[in-house]
Amino acid sequence: MQPAAWMRITSRTHASRILIACFALALVLLTEFLHPSLDRRLDEGFRDVFLRLNASPLAEDRLAIIDINEDSIQRLGPWPWPRGRIADILEILISDYEAKAVALDMIFPEPGQDDPLGEARLASLLQYGPVAIAQVLDYAQREEPHAQGTLIPPPAPMTARSAHALPAYGYIANHAGLAHSRCAGNIGFKPDPDGVLRRIPLFSEFGQSSYPHLALSLLTCTSSYALEQFLSLPNSGWRLPFRHAPDAFTVIPAADLLQGPLDQSLIRDRYVLVGSSSLSLGDRVSTPLSPIVPGVLLHAEAASALLDMAEGLLAPPRNGRVLLLVWSVLSLPLAMFLVARWPAWRSVVLLISLAGIWLLVSFLLLRQQIHLSITPPLWGYFCLLLLAVPHEWHQSQRQFQKVTETLSHYVARPVLDELLRRGITHSLEPSLREITVLIADMASYTQTTTALPLAGAANLTKAVLDCLTGPVLSQGGTLDRYSGDGLIAFWGAPLDCPQQADRAVQAALEMFRAIDRFNLAWTAEGHTPVRIRIGIESGQALVGDLGTPFRSTYTAVGDCINFASRLEAAARDLPSPLIIGPVANSKLTQFQTYAVTSLRVRGTERVLEVFSIQAERGSERV
Repeated sequence: MQPAAWMRITSRTHASRILIACFALALVLLTEFLHPSLDRRLDEGFRDVFLRLNASPLAEDRLAIIDINEDSIQRLGPWPWPRGRIADILEILISDYEAKAVALDMIFPEPGQDDPLGEARLASLLQYGPVAIAQVLDYAQREEPHAQGTLIPPPAPMTARSAHALPAYGYIANHAGLAHSRCAGNIGFKPDPDGVLRRIPLFSEFGQSSYPHLALSLLTCTSSYALEQFLSLPNSGWRLPFRHAPDAFTVIPAADLLQGPLDQSLIRDRYVLVGSSSLSLGDRVSTPLSPIVPGVLLHAEAASALLDMAEGLLAPPRNGRVLLLVWSVLSLPLAMFLVARWPAWRSVVLLISLAGIWLLVSFLLLRQQIHLSITPPLWGYFCLLLLAVPHEWHQSQRQFQKVTETLSHYVARPVLDELLRRGITHSLEPSLREITVLIADMASYTQTTTALPLAGAANLTKAVLDCLTGPVLSQGGTLDRYSGDGLIAFWGAPLDCPQQADRAVQAALEMFRAIDRFNLAWTAEGHTPVRIRIGIESGQALVGDLGTPFRSTYTAVGDCINFASRLEAAARDLPSPLIIGPVANSKLTQFQTYAVTSLRVRGTERVLEVFSIQAERGSERV
């Protein structure tokens, strides 16, 4: 392949890699800023798994839950209970067990007609005691908005309109007799599209006022905390951290409280929520930790997280988008760079590892209340897996085909197939091998080409080399190199060849026949016939990739190569154009040879007898 063509292919390859990396980054940005529904569901799914892994089973000793469960209803009577019994629960919690504050996760839209004294007691406790009662704000826009009961006005600091509050369009509140309650909190919620409740509105806007959530009202109903401490939170949709497993909360059946006594430490100086887990009351929600939990448990999770932030145990939520973008900008180009250089299996492992590392980093960041999208980098890695890995595999296949195509010009196809089966790298390592070398050259090359134009000389050289190369490859030989108007080839490497000397001689005979066929056309054009000389010898040689970092070459180095070259040169003055050395002659099993002459080994006093063979070449003897 021409250098210019190779450079064009390389440039296109680099451009396609850059395009794939940019596409992966663009996919990250699109999913981060557009956040399509599929991505949102996957993102929340990962986040839910993280929350379940992070939820602590350790007891939450700052809160307690009084549960109106099925057992309590069976023991004390069906719901609704008399208002006096609700008042009893509040009085016992505040007076007998010294609860810090109590939240009633229930609504009384109508007065209790059958228990006026209990109604009065309940109203008094709500007005003067550290008790927060629930009311529901409705976030759905309806033709006829809900407007039941009387909303308890928010505290004075919250009467101003808040830009961060979630707008509400209706309400279900308590009856007018409870409108003077000291504290009230919203228990309305807006679940995600999959029905899971992951966020709650800390403040909700209705009319000209912002109403706090029940968990906030519970903590601020006493003087311990102020609502202003929590104004910095994302009011319209605060994502609950769910730091505690459901069984980490102290849950006391309401019947046990009323029929007492209980261990004082279960309630004293704790914030207490009164709610119901009874299926008959239907107060159930779906959370990341469990598909069905009582609503009062959700409020307990919210109150626990708010306490953690107020006490400095939990950092306020922060936006981690910058970290996500920096990670993506650094990791995706790095992944593309490595994928372009690594084999496919290692690239797949790399991308899976990067995805796993990102999930671990996301988990650690979420534990620190650094909120970010989890899935955008995963989409980027998935894009590289679908595009970059197949692209690089295709490029490697193309390069492999080019290498094998190049090698096929040097070794026979069966030899090449065996090399590929064994592994080319191992087969090309330098080693000492027993080989048979064939050196062929064109006789009177300079004299013949001087009379020809430049193009004619080039065509003649190519034609002669073609006549010499074909027999080498057909006999399973390895083409070492061209040497001007001739070539050097050998047998016995990179694969063993037991009949290496016979194959070399057979190749030489085929070369003579190929030259004879060429001369039929060549002499018909009025040219002098082409003649070649061939020297063959066997011996030990160092064979393998003996190149440099700048250029690799598979060749052989040894005395047998030098002696074969002397044999080819000696044929100029001998009656036979094919001269075989003594070692190669001793290995022949298929040809009859005869002694041609004796040659002195250069640099020594040794004289060696050299041979040729009896064979028919038209009417000539070789």
